[in-house]
Amino acid sequence: MPDSDQGSLFAEEAPPADEPGVAAPPDDRKAHQPLAARMRPRRLSEVVGQEHLLRAGSLLPRLVAQNRFGSLIFYGPPGTGKTSIAEAIAHETRSRFVRVNAVMSNVAEMREILAAARRRPEAGTILFIDELHRFNKSQQDLLLPDVEEGTVRLIGATTHNPGFYVNPPLLSRSHLFRLEPLAPEAIAGVLAAALADAERGLGAQRVGADAGILADLAVLCDGDLRRALNALEVLALSLPEGGTITAGELETFARERRVRYDADEHYDTISAFIKSCRGGDPDAALYWLAKMLVGGEDPRFIARRLVILASEDVGLADPQALPLAVAAHHAVDFIGLPEAELTLAHATLYIATAPKSNSATLALGEARRALTERPVQPVPAPLRDKGGQANKRMGHGKGYLYAHDFPEAIAPLAYLETPLKLYEPKDAGAEPEIARRLARWRALRAAQIKEGAPGRKK
Repeated sequence: MPDSDQGSLFAEEAPPADEPGVAAPPDDRKAHQPLAARMRPRRLSEVVGQEHLLRAGSLLPRLVAQNRFGSLIFYGPPGTGKTSIAEAIAHETRSRFVRVNAVMSNVAEMREILAAARRRPEAGTILFIDELHRFNKSQQDLLLPDVEEGTVRLIGATTHNPGFYVNPPLLSRSHLFRLEPLAPEAIAGVLAAALADAERGLGAQRVGADAGILADLAVLCDGDLRRALNALEVLALSLPEGGTITAGELETFARERRVRYDADEHYDTISAFIKSCRGGDPDAALYWLAKMLVGGEDPRFIARRLVILASEDVGLADPQALPLAVAAHHAVDFIGLPEAELTLAHATLYIATAPKSNSATLALGEARRALTERPVQPVPAPLRDKGGQANKRMGHGKGYLYAHDFPEAIAPLAYLETPLKLYEPKDAGAEPEIARRLARWRALRAAQIKEGAPGRKK
């Protein structure tokens, strides 16, 4: 269920009114709460979605049922139920629930909250920190002693990957649970319940909506139940009592739809884009490109990735991919958006549909491995620089054979003292012809050396 900005208290005895972070009992605010807060589940069994965490017999429900959990961190997109699950846990365990928002909190407030928890150990304080990733290192370190001692049980909620934003000591003391976007069917079911619920929902308005309309609204909300409930409330309140939400009202909401694109989406989407180009799926590549552009991604970042793809994954299978990608990068710089979107689409389609070869990537890796795992080969004397009298006296360059003096520019000369086979052409695009050419050159060089031509390796 959705998160909200409201705090809650579930305890047998109300705390002092001025105790930091503790909100008033929820009944006092019910009339002023938005629909998303009113429809919040009161028990874990009422939470929709997240079956991978909440199905019977799973770890989290067992820990809550036995009231034997420690600190928890819920990680996932907005509106997937992080706050709802935290409040349901506090309700079911009859724990004192203190909520703070990391954006507005500070060290002084945290010291007061922790001191109050130490004074009331019998209450079993759950400290819920929304947007935990906003706490800096010092604020997170402040929690460690009380989390370690069990003075408070921390429940943190974040939309960002905790591995990047939560201090390792705090992360190691917590169970991490990832929440997924809700399925449209689950969201549509909650929307229908909200329309019918006269106590907490919109039942008193007697507003109707076809199942298809609710399903379309659920799809538009991208797995965010809070957003769906907020949208439903706005649509319902815009109609007279007894009205019906139609496709026309939904169209207005659809025009204002925004694509979620935060730090995690940045990494996941560019990863999907790269893998779609590499895998030869131009439709998927264009979809992820469009998502990045709509989400506000820097077009120069996308262009740089295309340049890398041109060498890493297309390579010699299509030698034109690299100059085209570089040209696209320059074009993005001097054209700018929105016209540069066409340039990025052009380059994306070219690379996605080009024959693929990672032979350059593999060959470079083999060359590095040869340098680290074997003795470093000296530069053969014929290949050394012969500039300067000292180098000439040392014999640098002696025996060098100018390649263009020989058929096909192949001289009977060894370019490594110990021959290595690093580059293996793939059977894609232009590389089969490169493989045939290299085989012919190797045979030609071997024949020249075998004939005893000057400069052959002894």
